[in-house]
Amino acid sequence: MKIGKIAKQTGIPVDTIRYYEKMGLLHAPLRNSNGYRSYNNSHLERLRFIRRCRSLDMSQDEIRQLIHLSETQEADCSEVDALVAHHLQHVRERLQELAQLEQTLVQLQTACASGKAIRECGILAGLHTDLELQDIEAGSHVPGIHGANQDKH
Repeated sequence: MKIGKIAKQTGIPVDTIRYYEKMGLLHAPLRNSNGYRSYNNSHLERLRFIRRCRSLDMSQDEIRQLIHLSETQEADCSEVDALVAHHLQHVRERLQELAQLEQTLVQLQTACASGKAIRECGILAGLHTDLELQDIEAGSHVPGIHGANQDKH
């Protein structure tokens, strides 16, 4: 099947499928004589697996490890369990960070004095002086993401 069809069946954009190929998460498909990629059911299954992992906010490295482990059918599944346990801990830490972020935003919002001029805005004053906000990683809305170079696909 062509890339457009597999994209439609999986709900994954064409560019993301190509990206997964480039990153080694998906084996490159064979090409027809006209140069078009020709995907099969194993590609479809792999893309569905990747999509499910991404829906659980797993990183590319975690997905790559799970793919590798799934290809070793006789291996002990304790490594899979350990990977999921580690990811769960990461999610719990992020939830704590989000709760702290929520508290900071609530504090900023309570500093607002509606109906006043911008120069008197408590939120903007808080953003200029609030040291807690300096802890947020540059380029990230939420600290604790998988890494600065983590894909958004």
